[in-house]
Amino acid sequence: MAVKVVPFLIAALLLVGKQDTPPAPEFAAWLDDAIAEARTRGFDEDLISRTLVGLEPLPRVVASDRSQAELTLTLERYLSSRVTEPMVRRGREMGRMHASLLERLEHSYGVPRQYLLSIWGVESRFGRLIGRTPVFQALATLAWEPRRSEFFRGQLFDAMQMAARGDIEPARMTGSWAGAMGQTQFMPSSYLQYAVDYDGDGRRDIWSSTPDALASIANYLKGYGWEPGETWGREVRVNDAVRGALTSLPQRGMGCYAIRTMTTPQSLDQWGEMGVRRVDGSALPVAPVQAGLAMVGDRAFLLYGNYDAILGYNCAHFYALSVAMLADRLR
Repeated sequence: MAVKVVPFLIAALLLVGKQDTPPAPEFAAWLDDAIAEARTRGFDEDLISRTLVGLEPLPRVVASDRSQAELTLTLERYLSSRVTEPMVRRGREMGRMHASLLERLEHSYGVPRQYLLSIWGVESRFGRLIGRTPVFQALATLAWEPRRSEFFRGQLFDAMQMAARGDIEPARMTGSWAGAMGQTQFMPSSYLQYAVDYDGDGRRDIWSSTPDALASIANYLKGYGWEPGETWGREVRVNDAVRGALTSLPQRGMGCYAIRTMTTPQSLDQWGEMGVRRVDGSALPVAPVQAGLAMVGDRAFLLYGNYDAILGYNCAHFYALSVAMLADRLR
């Protein structure tokens, strides 16, 4: 797993970002400290040798962390690469191919199949693209790099826990640049909490088992509060008066960043009285549904509780809206 380090590239990448970010320690010193902590956590020497010893940072991982699509694209460009006709066609094919499995999952978890298919498609192109970056090397790089070191240090030890339990051999643990794994692109903590052995073979195999992967996505959304029988929300039209009023409406004060940019929920009747309309200009439906409103670029969305569950998968409006809109196309 070790690679040749490019010190000057690493140093240059660490200059990108906020100026008050503390400098990274020498990686060798950081790794020695991580190995010492792994021992205090009870991991044996053989596992430490197979997961941590000899690691070196990956410059491309730091670069990817600094240039995530959710941070650099417009909503329209982001959607145009994900909610596409080929994705819709492939999603419908997968829906037909796995119809029986999806029906059972709907019954077991209460999550409609179109959302399972949509997340599966957005995350891994329906299991075809699961990433080839060594997970321990990616997580160690991000745990060493100061920007989100605490989060990724925890993920690194969760990945060691996966290996210690025998869920997968360390050498086979490959994934995205951020350490997300399998058809579900679960981070290690999500795997430990939500991965499911749905095919009954004794392994929670999100890499090669479609039943395990789709059941794990369903279990994840259910764990984040998915409410059966409800949708995610809708795009709406707002006039200048509504836009002006939004500045005085309270926003949600807790949760991930995307949630904090949404207003506190109000009934559809209240939004209608303020002048919010469907995108075609017609009145909102009369329903006892609470929804928050978020402006994403120049577009407005009324968002229900199930949207929060999608944000639980990835706290970015661009991501959640792409999943929701693709699901609408697959419904």
